[in-house]
Amino acid sequence: MGEHEEPQAGVRQLRLVVHTEDHEEAVRFYRDVLGMPEQESWSGDGGAEVVILDAGRATLELANTAQVEMIDDVEVGRRVAPRFRVALEVVDAETATRAAVAGGAELIAGPTTTPWRSSNAQLAAPGAVQLTLFEELDG
Repeated sequence: MGEHEEPQAGVRQLRLVVHTEDHEEAVRFYRDVLGMPEQESWSGDGGAEVVILDAGRATLELANTAQVEMIDDVEVGRRVAPRFRVALEVVDAETATRAAVAGGAELIAGPTTTPWRSSNAQLAAPGAVQLTLFEELDG
């Protein structure tokens, strides 16, 4: 395979699909409060609605139980993480956290400097999403 060729079965995009009972509130929060630009939206039969928001670069983080427990201990002081947690990198964790809370998220733990040099806040966000807002402190 050449240097710039993609494998035939390679993943091209990570799309996290969140089922929310209050679609309008979730769109308002993620698009308008957190500033995720709308890429596409569709309406279908029976009131079906979907909005796809641009979240920048996507990664898939796989962590074992010990790692999840350590993260929660550092960021919150106790185990709070469900099976899935969404983490969004932001420019300023303090400002983004204040905006998220003002926009409808419930604060679990405010921005905390972690041993891995990021400032992380945990929130309960619309759509029943456990949300981490993080700022990389070393560039």
